[in-house]
Amino acid sequence: MKEKHISVLLNESLAALNLKEESIIVDATLGFAGHSSNILKRIKRGKLFAFDQDSEATSYSADRLKMIGTNFTIIKSNFMNMKEELQKRGIKEVDGILFDLGVSSVQLDEEERGFSYHHDAKLDMRMDQSSNFSAYNVVNEYSKEELSKIFRDYGESKFASNISKKIVEYRTTKNIETTLELVEIIKSAVPMKFRLKKHPAKQIFQAIRIEVNHELDVLQIALKDATSLLKVGGRVVVITFHSLEDKIVKSYFKELSYIDPKLKGLPNIPREMQPDFKVIKGAKVSKEEIEQNKRSRSARLRVIERIK
Repeated sequence: MKEKHISVLLNESLAALNLKEESIIVDATLGFAGHSSNILKRIKRGKLFAFDQDSEATSYSADRLKMIGTNFTIIKSNFMNMKEELQKRGIKEVDGILFDLGVSSVQLDEEERGFSYHHDAKLDMRMDQSSNFSAYNVVNEYSKEELSKIFRDYGESKFASNISKKIVEYRTTKNIETTLELVEIIKSAVPMKFRLKKHPAKQIFQAIRIEVNHELDVLQIALKDATSLLKVGGRVVVITFHSLEDKIVKSYFKELSYIDPKLKGLPNIPREMQPDFKVIKGAKVSKEEIEQNKRSRSARLRVIERIK
């Protein structure tokens, strides 16, 4: 199963990192080492630090990376703790940082993890399996108003209010235990004509997963730490998979690279008035990659470089 995981925008992200043999690189989202294994091959005199909070991923990836080299360290932690964990190891600046924000195919396809709305499993969706907070807590303990807010904000669902109402009504009889039990409740709250266009549970499961793992809050913290760690010439590369993540990344990169419009027309902008960062042209998934991996179709790659 782990061999089936396909790294999205692999060549594009490797090129964007501008790797050199001595580069110090952080893979903030190790997963099953798709990106990391290719990075390690290219930094033979450098060092790779890879973060993941999933025990299965870190164990598998350690074995995979050992087959390539020994110049890596896997850190079992949320990438929100990147700066602190690197400083513990004497690392104050790096040449590149990669974020691949997608849920891995392995996690989606392992029924017991509870990420998929196609398979029946206990409501879970924890990236960190040692956490005591799961999808079960969200679905069974949040109020109608709280559920509506996350379905609307994180799932961008038109039917957030009606779905949350149905969930709360169902809970008066019994707790919601499994993914397919939740799917049926969601279906009952969505008009048939909308159900025929796309699976009605997709946006709701996304919203619950984001809430369980605090994904958007963590991303904002991690982006600030990542850019603060860059050497001059260093780059942060981010692969996003939905509009909420992409909006955060785009907005933050724009803020860091902002130049006063009044200065843009000048032939030479004084160095002290130039931003510390510049946005590098990103990439979208090619038609060929989408044909090989349909889950990649919404992916978007954004890049920023420290220039002073």
